[in-house]
Amino acid sequence: MSSPLYAAFCLPSSPYLSKFSRYRVTCCSGSQQKYVASDLKLALHDVLDSIGTDTTFAREAREGFYSQIKRLSNVERETSISINKCVDLGKTALHIAAEDDSLISHSSVPLPVDAFISQLDDLSVGYCSHYSSGFRSSPESVLESIERYLFDKKGFRRTNARNQLIEPRSLYLHSVLTHRTGSAVMLSLIYSEILKMLRIWGLIDFDVEISFPLDLYSLPRGYQKQKSKDSDQPHIITVQMLLEEILRNLKNAFWPFQHDRSRSLFLRAAHAANCIDQLNSGDSGLQLASAKAARHRLERGVWNSVRFGDMRCALAACERLILLESDAKELRDYSILLYHCGLYEQSLQYLKFYQDSMNSSLQKHPSNSVSSLENDAMEKLMIRLSLILMEQGWSRSTYVRNFLGNNFEPW
Repeated sequence: MSSPLYAAFCLPSSPYLSKFSRYRVTCCSGSQQKYVASDLKLALHDVLDSIGTDTTFAREAREGFYSQIKRLSNVERETSISINKCVDLGKTALHIAAEDDSLISHSSVPLPVDAFISQLDDLSVGYCSHYSSGFRSSPESVLESIERYLFDKKGFRRTNARNQLIEPRSLYLHSVLTHRTGSAVMLSLIYSEILKMLRIWGLIDFDVEISFPLDLYSLPRGYQKQKSKDSDQPHIITVQMLLEEILRNLKNAFWPFQHDRSRSLFLRAAHAANCIDQLNSGDSGLQLASAKAARHRLERGVWNSVRFGDMRCALAACERLILLESDAKELRDYSILLYHCGLYEQSLQYLKFYQDSMNSSLQKHPSNSVSSLENDAMEKLMIRLSLILMEQGWSRSTYVRNFLGNNFEPW
């Protein structure tokens, strides 16, 4: 057994313990096992601080994100985005963008969140000035006029689904507002924000749902809730679903291991870490070469194309999904990224948290299983981590992989 990484970083000894990492965090919702802040410490900002990267703006943006999502109750998480009154989804999405902008650009000024909020509000004002007489029309006519305004007059369009993973700007609200091209979830968010402002101003008095497109090409559409059918239910996007979709899109786009997209993100990273039996995995020579190339890039700190991902943004997406109380698998995926960063002690800790959560879940929901290949890779990773931490000095090292350093990668 040989580990592809040769450095470790012991977060508990870091002088830069994040205020954010001390918040109370539950890793899973519902009936699954829960943990508090003493168990879960999020690593990214502290590690970047320890190697001299200023994370002031990133921390402020994360604080803004958390200040929004901590208001969510279990009921509010399942509330449709078109009637949500608890969380400012536009502002939450912009805080996500602001953190990643700070991580990638190392700008001396933060992303102007308030300016983009004003730009979002201007869309609603612009609609009112052009279609003020339409408010006396039927609900169907009002919704049709909103869609003509948004997708025809203003020119918002959906990004090519095949390019979504390699065009991060289509996944950030501020960029979509600027370039008018975005993912389905971003267009749904903008649509819902216009409806929210019209409702606040008292210009519409009927309940609306936004139908989220489940295919690769359609646009989000609004319809009157009273006329909905049972078949409409799978298309209704809730607050939790929207935030998870935003973050998982970013996680997929920036995952550092982009080879073989037929596999889960975890298996791609496990493959690069040699935690999958190559003789039995049926890999081609090209896939094996891709895994080795990804590992080589990480060790050298080379980010010459967003096609190859970005560890910082991938870690940030994972951490926000954990704070959002998303699926327990986020703990596992976060763990293997920490492993590739040389954060072995924390990687093992999160892997154990994941196992505990899954064991608790399987007792109550036996059908919630993972593939045997993922289980095998996870067991190999846990054995490797345990052996590494048994060696003298691993847990006391204060080095970290250089790809978390000052690497500039413009969008």
